[in-house]
Amino acid sequence: MAERADDRLLRLLGIVAYLDGAGPVSVADLARRFGTTPAQIQKDVDALWVSGTPGYWPDDLIDFDAASIDRGVVHLTEARGMTRPLRLGTREAVALVAALRAMKATGAVQADPARSAVVESALRKLTDATGEAANAVDVRLAPGGDRQVVSAISSALTTRHRLRIRYVTSSDVVSERDVDPVRLHTQDEYAYLAAWCYRAAAPRTFRVDRILEATETDVPVQDHPGVGERAAEIDFAALFAGGSSPLATIRFAPRARWFAEEVPVESVRNLPDGDFEVTLRVTNPGWLRSTLIQLAPYVRSVAPAALADDVAGAAAEALALYDAGHRPGSASGQVTDPQTRDAATSPNRH
Repeated sequence: MAERADDRLLRLLGIVAYLDGAGPVSVADLARRFGTTPAQIQKDVDALWVSGTPGYWPDDLIDFDAASIDRGVVHLTEARGMTRPLRLGTREAVALVAALRAMKATGAVQADPARSAVVESALRKLTDATGEAANAVDVRLAPGGDRQVVSAISSALTTRHRLRIRYVTSSDVVSERDVDPVRLHTQDEYAYLAAWCYRAAAPRTFRVDRILEATETDVPVQDHPGVGERAAEIDFAALFAGGSSPLATIRFAPRARWFAEEVPVESVRNLPDGDFEVTLRVTNPGWLRSTLIQLAPYVRSVAPAALADDVAGAAAEALALYDAGHRPGSASGQVTDPQTRDAATSPNRH
């Protein structure tokens, strides 16, 4: 699974700060401390070796002892100011106070005394330094799931163990599943677990507050390339920003149920004929357009009409390009198969 750029940046900065105080550390120990592999640590050191302060001449770059690297030991010899105390403006400090208070309220932190102590210590120091401005920050989060469930998920992610869960879907169907947890992320008031589901034999995303029970097993997780990448690559905060973002209402056939499970939606309404309808806020029509084109056989209707026309127009253009490239001599790339045309260009069909 591809690593997020911001995750690697945090590790790179952490490595510099840790080595500055710890002195020489073996590659293997550094990999264990930062939860990665010795090979990745070697790549991180190579990246840091050509990083530094503006100018980027040899005297501006972070430096390591080359002889130590050859022996499997990482010895930082020049941090180039990367470990100097951070100076924050009032607005930056208040933003961090808000973030730490939100983090403190999450189930993953509350369920882990060690994490809770670290967050509480950082929050106390930052609040004292910020002064009166910190008192104006009030952060309240909706519950993110049962505390025992969150604790089991957090532990399984740390130990890389399989989970056994009881899950209730948006249509109130309860099932038991064995899953290999991959990552936990939040969007708005909900937390989501990206995992490989053995029952579905495919990647699935589970809303944590719908997990009724979670039990950590002693079975190690397996590698499932690609699991969690959809959640990692899609910026849900940008796609479903809330507030004044326009609302879209989409009716799906039952086989597209995963959409309601994996995408943060405002509401889900089950219909008598087995279809379901979701309402969501969207600020990225391009993402929604391409998703609806992919799901065209299961899309019953789309509102508002402007969105439906946008999807139909994009599908028609795609089919025309395909037709022009694969049917030489056809008139102006027109699609001649009415069944194909209807499936791809009619998001309002019933």
